Amino acid sequence: MPRDEPAGPGAPPPGPVRRFPFRFDPAFRLPLALLGVRPATAWLDWGPDALVVRFGPWLLRTTPDNVTGAELSGPYRWWRAIGPHLSAADGGVTFGASVAGGVCLRFAEPVPGLAPGSWPRHPAVTVTVADPAAVRDALARGPDL
Repeated sequence: MPRDEPAGPGAPPPGPVRRFPFRFDPAFRLPLALLGVRPATAWLDWGPDALVVRFGPWLLRTTPDNVTGAELSGPYRWWRAIGPHLSAADGGVTFGASVAGGVCLRFAEPVPGLAPGSWPRHPAVTVTVADPAAVRDALARGPDL
């Protein structure tokens, strides 16, 4: 696809992209698979044109310049981290497949991700990728690969 053509909502961002797979705890693979969340459908892509988080049928997409910070977090309690979750405390969204830990990404402008459409908008997303420190470090370096 030429770079100036818009990509579909589930398409990877154009240009070079670094993909970070989610970590899946064995105990939660089956329940998550029933929601459509499997290793083949869960990842974070980081590139010069977009940050994209795919978690089964859920999709969060924003521009790299909207990402203001990345912070390691966890471990978590399973009922607060597994699956898609909305935080009552700050309105952030969690996409979780592991209780081991993850990375919380903060945004300058809140973005949609938990429900279809443009609402609710989230000031942050927490993802339980396999290597949270690598995501934090990649975002600190910037989107140019």
